[in-house]
Amino acid sequence: MERRTFKTTIDAPRETVWNILWGDTTYPQWTAVFSEGSRAETDWQEGSKVLFLNEKGEGMVSRIETSIPNEYMSFKHLGEVNHGAEDLYSDRVREWAGSMENYTLKTVDGKTELTVEIDIVDDHIDYFEKTWPPALEKLKELAEG
Repeated sequence: MERRTFKTTIDAPRETVWNILWGDTTYPQWTAVFSEGSRAETDWQEGSKVLFLNEKGEGMVSRIETSIPNEYMSFKHLGEVNHGAEDLYSDRVREWAGSMENYTLKTVDGKTELTVEIDIVDDHIDYFEKTWPPALEKLKELAEG
């Protein structure tokens, strides 16, 4: 597993970027790059479970490790959801369970610098190298629009 970093600068306040990242209507828009129909089921509170799901209701089970509004959000990925069932213990899940995904927002010259750090298993690196840049571009478009 490798940690990769993706970064963008957005001409909008951190509060706006934060709300676009985790908003009920905006989260599905910028994450559609990864999977059409993406959604997150959670209350966005530190310690809460998150289900990151696609349009078929399949995806990942995670936990919000840290939430500092408008500054930092950290997820620990625990397992996956397949056919409506959570899988936290299969060999396939154990390859990446415990991986982290961190979002840091900083104000730089009146704009928001967003840094995303994500632990990725080797066979998914190419996919995320291709999908994160357009996802961040969509996020930027939403926040600046």
